[in-house]
Amino acid sequence: MEIKERVREKYGEAALRVNSGGSSCCGSAPSSLGCVDPITANLYDASQTSDIPEEAVLASLGCGNPTALAELKPGETVLDLGSGGGIDVLLSAKRVGPAGKAYGLDMTDEMLALARENQRKARVENAEFLKGEIEHIPLPDNSVDVIISNCVINLSADKERVLGEAYRVLKPGGRFAVADVVTRGKVPPEVRQSMLLWVGCIAGALDEYEYVRMLAKAGFDAIDIEPTRVYDIEDARQFLAGEGINVDAIARQVDGKFMSAFVRATKPQSGR
Repeated sequence: MEIKERVREKYGEAALRVNSGGSSCCGSAPSSLGCVDPITANLYDASQTSDIPEEAVLASLGCGNPTALAELKPGETVLDLGSGGGIDVLLSAKRVGPAGKAYGLDMTDEMLALARENQRKARVENAEFLKGEIEHIPLPDNSVDVIISNCVINLSADKERVLGEAYRVLKPGGRFAVADVVTRGKVPPEVRQSMLLWVGCIAGALDEYEYVRMLAKAGFDAIDIEPTRVYDIEDARQFLAGEGINVDAIARQVDGKFMSAFVRATKPQSGR
């Protein structure tokens, strides 16, 4: 099964678990998604989630809070790549206000259904959830002020295409502001080759310098990667437990190699 289909299957299962009263993530216990506490815990404070449906919070599978990163302004148009249960879209819609618009893009029918139900419950009118792939964004050129994403770009097997599409749909002067997992230094092949870890935001992570290179190749400038948490040996043990990997043999090799980060870039005013 190719990576895209594996991602679609596992995130569909996550949405169904939320709909049945569970969580898409198992808190501090590793799940079959590779979704574990060191990455996903404590991303949103109570002031943000108080008027967001619980199902949107439970369906969050991210590694950061891009709505805080993006400095959204009233009237802007925002696009969330890989919007999942919709939490970042709903938060963005509230920040850009009635004159603005927040789009969410997801390829998983179950997540789209969950997000639209969460939108209904939250009574948010200036949001729209689109079905599609982040490698083929179904929006026109120069149509979006801000692109956000929460630990999704690293799931794509064609990241250059994703960043090129992000550049295309951004207006000149538009901002790219995503939360993602990136790596520093060589990562053991056992981790890279694990499909389940790829789905869990780990194995598909780009090296920080490669991320910068790809953004520059797409045409972006003002590129910045700001680490928000560097994962240690104990975090690595949680990542790897239950994935058929010899944790003791490999944990020290990944200590400090993975980090959650805010990734920022700008489309030049002269960009087309």
